[in-house]
Order: sequence, then structure tokens, then C-alpha cells
Amino acid sequence: MTKDDTRNAGQWDEISSKRDLMKCPDFSKISTQSDQQKKLPQPPLSHQARGEVLELPTDFGELTIRPSYAELLDVRRSGRKYDKRTPLTQEQLAFLLWSAQGIQSIIGKNYATLRPVPSGGARHPFEIYVAVRDVEGLAAGLYHYLPALHIGEKRVAVEYVKPLDDYAAVVTDMLAGQKWAAKAPAVVFLSCVAYRAEWRYGTFAHRVALIDLGHVGQNLMLSATALELTSCCMAAYDQSLCDTTLGLDGDEEYTVYACSVGSVKRISKS
Repeated sequence: MTKDDTRNAGQWDEISSKRDLMKCPDFSKISTQSDQQKKLPQPPLSHQARGEVLELPTDFGELTIRPSYAELLDVRRSGRKYDKRTPLTQEQLAFLLWSAQGIQSIIGKNYATLRPVPSGGARHPFEIYVAVRDVEGLAAGLYHYLPALHIGEKRVAVEYVKPLDDYAAVVTDMLAGQKWAAKAPAVVFLSCVAYRAEWRYGTFAHRVALIDLGHVGQNLMLSATALELTSCCMAAYDQSLCDTTLGLDGDEEYTVYACSVGSVKRISKS
């Protein structure tokens, strides 16, 4: 589409503004200061536990992981068909969560975190929630990952948030009618705690956060592939329903991404 495409002329201003969001700003013309530059207190680096905390086993050395990185890149594909008879193990779920948002170390006096994924300014403005349908030893329902409990350790804790009554219907509605995703053993939801990035980058934080979101999604999908699982990242979801179900206010924290994961559905040749 171009400015001269009269068939869509009424959409040009909106499309142009969205294109501008993707562009790098001219730093020489920035006159406003970020809250960091104003020396205002920074927000917490991650949420703290508010419910029942559960430790997941993290015997990652016992997991079956593809040994070849070249093979990993070659075979990674989005998968929408899951074997409903095969649950995820707790170790598999723990590895996925750690690889996406685990905290490896703290920089300075609680200034920033280093994690397996890169993030602009090491802000890491995301939280992970998991809708569990079938994970061995876990009750079905909604969980929240707690990376700050085990800084620098390959240990994983989650907190149980609530049950999801009529799981298939609820998750299907959350994901804008994508019934196939609700058949996965688990669906990972990412939320954005916007001020973590805004504190440092002000009005330019959202472009950076979108770039960061891609890093997290790729880690999730590559880690699933490494575990010989399949996954599919989704940008289509019901914003209001997801925010409400995850317990988010929709303003300071809101849903931005989802990724289903599970065992590949095998086609019988008999």
C-alpha cells in the first residue's frame, strides 16, 4: 500500500503512524527526559509471589534435547496439532519457562536482570502465565512463573493462580476462537508490565518492547523444538478476556502474546 493507493486512502494516516512506531527515533531531536534520567525510582524487576508457590523439578540434564543446533534451526516449525494423550512433564515446562525468562543474575543494586533472552536496557518488561491443561503432576488451571525466587540458579517456581473451569471453552475464547490451541497441554501467555521499559525509554519504550517480545517467542519455540515438542506463537487473542482471565488491569499490565506447546500429533500409518 502507498499514499497514492486511493482504494485505501482513508487508512493511510493510521497505517503511517504504525509504520513510524517501527522506526528508530532521531535521538538528536529528543527533548523530553525519561523517568530514569529524572532519577525517579525504578519499578520492581519482576512480580513477587501472591499465591501458593510450587517448585518444579529441574533435572534438565535428564531431558532429551536435540544435540545439533543446525538441526534445531532446520526442523523448527509452528505446530497446531498436538497429541492429547501425551502430557508435558514438569521438567519440560520448567525448561521452557527458564529459557524464556529465567533470571541468571542481577546487575548493580537491583538495577537490571540478565536472562537467557536479550532485552533493550535489560528491562525485561514481561511476565509469564501458563494455562495448564495436561502437565504431569499439576492441577489444571492458571499458573504464574516466579523467576525472582531463584536468581542465578536453574530452578523454577510457579504459583497457582486459579482453576480454569471449562478449560477448552475458556482458552478457545481467550485465543479468539482458535480451538486447536486449547488442545495443547499448555499455553504460555506473555504480559507486558509497560513501565519497566517506559521508566528507561519513555515514549520510545514500546518499539523496544516489541523487539524484545520476538526474542522471547523465538526462545520458547526453539526450546520446545529442542525438547522434540511443537509450538505455535499467536498474536490473535481476545485482549479484554485475556487480561481479565490472567488478572491483569489491562493498562499497567496487559497481554501481548501467546504460545501453545505440546507433543507432536503422530499420524498412524496402520
